[in-house]
Amino acid sequence: MRGYNCVMVYAPDGAHVLMCRRRKEPYKGLSNFPGGKIEPGEDGESAAYRELYEETGISRADIRLSHIMDFTYYYQDCYVQVYAGRLSHSVTLREEAHPLYWSDLYHDFFDMALYAGEGNIGHMLQQVEMYKEQILWGSSLDDGQEKP
Repeated sequence: MRGYNCVMVYAPDGAHVLMCRRRKEPYKGLSNFPGGKIEPGEDGESAAYRELYEETGISRADIRLSHIMDFTYYYQDCYVQVYAGRLSHSVTLREEAHPLYWSDLYHDFFDMALYAGEGNIGHMLQQVEMYKEQILWGSSLDDGQEKP
């Protein structure tokens, strides 16, 4: 079974999420999260950090990722691991294949005419919203960083 990942990167203030506009199929022209293939023998977390760096220039030192969910597609013989995290500081993005942009969180991310994944983008964002204190800010609220 082939493995892929999606990486949800939130701005340091948690108010924006990094998206890319796909230049090729699948989902050509639609917005998606950065991500890519998990190589044979590679663990999912290492693959998420590697793909994030290759596609955006964001390194492991810039963000702490949490593995939040998986999707298994038996008829397509593949799975997708989903990771999310908040940047610890502002970064300069470096595009690889798809144009990158910061989106605010006030869109209909279930709109399949605009977003990839048959509604999965909206579902993933809802999951992070439900658990954002743990995923984006860590379990402790006493880390000295201001929350929105």
